Amino acid sequence: MNQSAPFPGFDGLMSLSRREGIDIRPTLLRVLTDLYVQGGVHTREEEQQFVELTSRLIDEVDDATRAAVRARLSVYPYTPEAIARRLALRSADDRRMPQAAAISTTAPTSPIRPQRPATEAEQRAASLLIQPDDAAQINEMFFAAAARERALILHNLAEAPLRPATRIPPQRAQRAIETLHMAAFAGDAENFTHELGDALILATGTAERVVQDIGGEPLACALKALGMKLAAFEQVLMFLDPELGASVDRVYRLSRLYDRLDERTALIMVATWRGATVATARAKYRSVLHDDERHRARTATPTSRPAVQPGTPLPSRTGTSR
Repeated sequence: MNQSAPFPGFDGLMSLSRREGIDIRPTLLRVLTDLYVQGGVHTREEEQQFVELTSRLIDEVDDATRAAVRARLSVYPYTPEAIARRLALRSADDRRMPQAAAISTTAPTSPIRPQRPATEAEQRAASLLIQPDDAAQINEMFFAAAARERALILHNLAEAPLRPATRIPPQRAQRAIETLHMAAFAGDAENFTHELGDALILATGTAERVVQDIGGEPLACALKALGMKLAAFEQVLMFLDPELGASVDRVYRLSRLYDRLDERTALIMVATWRGATVATARAKYRSVLHDDERHRARTATPTSRPAVQPGTPLPSRTGTSR
């Protein structure tokens, strides 16, 4: 007896997207992942169908969609092993050292392999996602703080169980590092800002704020998230803005901060900047939609016909009368 597929209409949607010229594969992959995660524990047939369908889409979607699916499945305790390895959630050498079995005096019984429960770290990470409003508060607090307070904030973020942004793919990060290095040598802040925002998927205003910040801590976090070496970071400080790069104290302070800063903290700051952008856009459009009807009702003034005064002759009509 054939079981019904948990994702009906998949092949039909794929053929429709190819015929109509609309690429809905990223949306399909996100929907499939959300349905699978929300379904709880699945049977073997459902797991096999999910692996088959998802494997057809993972390599055909953009990096942002793949990163979102990877983050969704990274905290799900029942992610199929094939998909976990496909998304680099587990490596082939990720095996724990087996422990010796306890000595028992009773007769041995057949071992029962229980399903792996969610670890404490996974549960905390799932419940401590950076919400857009929280990200906006952290972002504003960080930019408004002084150098000492910023270092303290980064130290606290390193110990916080917040989910960082997805690591930039190595090839894309290396290409961005080379471009940023050359732009800094040429003193081209505009191309430097554009490349940094494109590599870290930041809004243009956010990238400009990171690059133009006088303190330099946001720039240190951004370049640390890309994996730039310490020597290259010091050269960027000295050549991107020669006036600020001439300050030995500033370069030395940021160099020490960069050396102690870890990649996870830098990626948390990247996630914070992205979330703050979402919160800003949401607040902007919410205010417009909320005040639209009220503003329209307030500005609309009733128009009335002028009253005809007594003794005023009626205006003559032009045209052919019936």
